[in-house]
Amino acid sequence: MDRLCNGFKKIGDLASKASISLIRFYQKFISPLKGPTCRFYPTCSQYSIQAFKKYGFLKGLWLTIKRISKCHPFHPGGYDPLK
Repeated sequence: MDRLCNGFKKIGDLASKASISLIRFYQKFISPLKGPTCRFYPTCSQYSIQAFKKYGFLKGLWLTIKRISKCHPFHPGGYDPLK
C-alpha cells in the first residue's frame, strides 16, 4: 500500500512540476506580448505557482481554476494572496 501511495505522490509531484514549467513558459514568452491584464496581486500565474508548490497538483489545479474564473472585467480584483 505504501508503494502505491508513493507512486501517486510521485505522479502528483511530476504533474505539479510540469504545470509550473508551463506557467513559467507563459510568464516568459506569452505574457509580455499581452501586457499586464491580471486584476489581482499576486498575478494569477504567480498565485498558481504558489498553489502548486504549497498544495500539490490536485488542490493547486482547483485553486488555479477558481482564481482564473474570477479574473474578468466584472470583478474588482485587488490583493488576493494564497491562504
